[in-house]
Amino acid sequence: MNCRHCQSPLEHVFLDLGFAPPSNAYLTESDLKAPETYFPLKLFVCDDCWLVQTEDYARANELFRPDYAYFSSISHTWLAHAKAYAEMVSKRFDLGRNSLVIEVASNDGYLLRNFVETGIPCLGIEPTASTANAAERLGIPVLREFFGEALAKRLAAEGKQADLIAGNNVYAHVPDINDFTIGLKAALKPHGTITLEFPHLMRLIEHVQFDTVYHEHFSYLSLQTVARIFARAGLRVWHVEELSTHGGSIRIYGCHAEDQRADEPSVAKLLEEEARFGLQDLSTYGAFQARADHVKNGLLAFLLEQKQQGKKVAAYGAAAKGNTLLNYAGVKPDLLPYVCDAAPSKQGKFLPGSHIPILQTDALRQNRPDVVLVLPWNIVDEVTEQHAYVREWGAAFAAAVPSMKVC
Repeated sequence: MNCRHCQSPLEHVFLDLGFAPPSNAYLTESDLKAPETYFPLKLFVCDDCWLVQTEDYARANELFRPDYAYFSSISHTWLAHAKAYAEMVSKRFDLGRNSLVIEVASNDGYLLRNFVETGIPCLGIEPTASTANAAERLGIPVLREFFGEALAKRLAAEGKQADLIAGNNVYAHVPDINDFTIGLKAALKPHGTITLEFPHLMRLIEHVQFDTVYHEHFSYLSLQTVARIFARAGLRVWHVEELSTHGGSIRIYGCHAEDQRADEPSVAKLLEEEARFGLQDLSTYGAFQARADHVKNGLLAFLLEQKQQGKKVAAYGAAAKGNTLLNYAGVKPDLLPYVCDAAPSKQGKFLPGSHIPILQTDALRQNRPDVVLVLPWNIVDEVTEQHAYVREWGAAFAAAVPSMKVC
């Protein structure tokens, strides 16, 4: 296998999580009687451009199916984040009724609804029918296609170049990152702006966030690698912001390479921090597997201890990151009998691989567990606040990443 960006041969394994089903391939009861598809889940690091990437096995259309179950609007924290972003960019880039905002991977309209409310024209690009339907019910026009150079050139030919192109947690999901980036350039007006948000590879390594590794994430990104990919496509990163979302993300601001805007100091500052951290040093990547195994072993030891003590454990949040963690650890319903989730699209189904049933959130009140294991640790504060009532019967919350913690 060669690097998806620079085509250099890939020789260095960053992380090997064995075999796993796609993390968002939730199962119905009838699915439990049929064979389940597993793919190798292994990451390589390119020692030329330093792009971290999955081994090529799964195709995008096998992962992002019409019944895709991830709806962004389920998280109130994420909705607030999107609203604040929309208000900020509308003011910063003077967006109005003569502007066009394009969001790639617009999901259920969690972001573009804010532009619809203020009368700013927008267009969502979203290949999964389940989420696109939800967005259209909010009055958001949606193209149900995968984004890339061909679609972008078609939009440009139709006079639909954007003043702002937004992409939140999509850049890591595209199998052909060069084609996608060339598409960004083709769909952008001469003085337009691109903003992309994605989990920061440096924070993934720092906080042992190996559970954010799954097949839908083809790439794991640093600023220096993204700047290089942008430059090859004729784009330039001129500003970057560090965010707390998803355990530590960055938002990059891009423009055409020839744009008159100067690079802001934030870019050089973060590039220097990445270099000091060791993102261009193979030893940084070589040490990660043992740290991930330590987290996995800590979770197993905790669950076994609770079972031996006769305590009841429930999980909260049927998130993709939880599926990676549970499948790598080999956790089944004997150690974790159910997981609660607020998304109706997941309730009544089963987690892929582990086959743990997904229940409505009121199961916590009915079953009164002793411990609630929060799988999406990035929203642990939101979960503990919303479900603080479990403390009435003496229950505690727990999270496994970056290390086993009970609170």
